[in-house]
Formats: sequence, structure tokens, C-alpha cells
Amino acid sequence: MSVWVVRAGRSGEHEDLALEKGFAVIGWSELGDLSKVKSQERLRELCKEAYPDAKANTIKTWAAQLWNFIGRIQIGELVVLPLKTRSAIAVGEVKGEYKYRPDLPERAQHTREVHWLRDDIPRSAFDQDLLYSFGAYLTVGRVRREKAEERIRAVLEGKKIQEILPPTEEEVEEVPRDLEEFARDQVMTYIGQNFRGHELARLVTALLETQGYKAKMFPPGADGGVDIIAGRGPMGFDTPKLCVQVKSSDDPVDVKVLRELQGVMKNFGAEQGLLVAWGGFKKSVTTEAGRLFFEIRLWDSGDLVDVLLENYERLPEDLKAELPLKRIWTLVPEE
Repeated sequence: MSVWVVRAGRSGEHEDLALEKGFAVIGWSELGDLSKVKSQERLRELCKEAYPDAKANTIKTWAAQLWNFIGRIQIGELVVLPLKTRSAIAVGEVKGEYKYRPDLPERAQHTREVHWLRDDIPRSAFDQDLLYSFGAYLTVGRVRREKAEERIRAVLEGKKIQEILPPTEEEVEEVPRDLEEFARDQVMTYIGQNFRGHELARLVTALLETQGYKAKMFPPGADGGVDIIAGRGPMGFDTPKLCVQVKSSDDPVDVKVLRELQGVMKNFGAEQGLLVAWGGFKKSVTTEAGRLFFEIRLWDSGDLVDVLLENYERLPEDLKAELPLKRIWTLVPEE
């Protein structure tokens, strides 16, 4: 069976709606109800009428994606939703045929019912070639990787994927890729392989120091529930005083870890805390962290990479040698 990527808005604006309501949703609301459309050619005609200023190739690409969504995705197939609001991927099973929902927000009215199996899988759980397919610019596209369904279901079951396959010629030529996301995934994979355990705490310590903190990292096993303490000023006495807990596991952490950090902060006299979890967070953590906005911050692997890229030039030279990066510029392809 096929595996499909279906996004939920350019900036992930409809991700929560999709996950909470049990849908895959896409835009093109100007087209209205497409339940009676029986061909891709008819979709092209409707797109031309609704978007008269769009280029011919754009119309062709849109019609193909819409036809995938309403006519090709089958019940029982897997849907992958790469999340924009956090560094995680949701995977679900299609449970219903296409349905137009005018009661939903604009640009989220074309729907397919989906049973989301997991919505917190860290990107680092997937091999680079699968992430490459997940990074297509298309809103709706098929994952053209050998054994894609088998390998994604293995991730759902918590099994480690060992097989990394090079892209075939068909896969390479399939569609333009989000090169920025692809590059970030490469950096993320490298960190996941080379900065495990206490090494990740060392990287976080260096990043805090690039932001003006005086940081102290505790040796393994001697932290009393915290990996790093940090403060502002030349000696670290100035506020905010910060306690940091670093978890390098590939599994999302639960709310217990957040509450433990909150307790440890009091022991150290810290006003604020930072919880770094390479494998991301269960929903209970992000929900509670919202209430603790002025007290605790969360970094998943994506947040850490963002901070790294923003502050890379200020890192010590020996650390840059361990993590060699180079900034490049590239043209952004048209939709």
C-alpha cells in the first residue's frame, strides 16, 4: 500500500485542527466541494477558473495534488504529517473517503478522515532517505521509497530502522525538495549520532554560553536532577538563574520529567528552567509547559538545531571542528 505526505498549512496553522479532529486537511478552498469530480483533467479546468493568474505548470501541479487527495489515497493507507510547530512527525491511517467540510476554517475544508496513530514521533527516528521524501514542497505527495510502509510501521512499533536506502532515479527526479529542511535534518542526524548522552549536555552548555550565560555542566551522575546551571554576568550571579535538564533519548519525555525539573529549580534557587529533550515531548508536557511560560522553556531537537544555526559562529573553535557547518544560499523554487 502507498504512504502519503499531507501537510496542514504552509506554517502548520491547521496541524492542531487535523490532529484533534482526526482529519487530513488541505487548502484550495476557492474550489468548493470536489466530491463529484471524476478526473484530474476536470480538476485542472476548475483550478484555471478559480486561479486565472496562476501559471500553467502551477495549475498542473495543483491538480495532481488534489487528485491524489480525493481520488488516489485509499482507506487503510498511511498518512504522514511533518509538523511545523514542533520537531516531530505524525503518522495516521486513512479511515474515510474525501469529504468537503464548509464548517471548518478556510483552507482546511477538503478533508479525509484519519486515525492518528502517533503525533509525537521525533524526526530523528526516521532514516535520512525517508526524511528526504517527507521534505517535498508538495502539499500532497506519495512517499516513493522502497519498503516505506514497512519501515514507518517499524518506527510506530518502536523498532530501530537499520536499512538506509539511496534514492532511486525516479525518486530524485520526483519533485523539488525543501533544501533548508533537508539540510536541518542532516545536521540533526549528525548531532544524534555524535552527541549522545552527556555530549549533548556539553553542546547545550556551549550554546548557552554563546547567549551570554556563565554555565556550569555537572559530570555524569552527579547532577542532583539537573545537568547544567547557568546565570548571567561575568561570574554567573546575575538573573535569570537557570537550571537545565538534558535528555538525549530518542523517545519523547513525559510530564514527570518537567515536574522534576520544576522541583530541582527550587533546590538551586533558580528562577527559570530549560528542559532539552532530543526525542521531543508528549502532549502532556507541552500542555503543562504552556502554563509555565514564564518559568520553563522546552527545546526539542528542532529547537536545538535552530539555536545552533543562529549562534554557530560564536561557538568555540574546537566544537565547530567537531560539528563542521557551512552557510549556503540557494534560490527558492516556485510552488
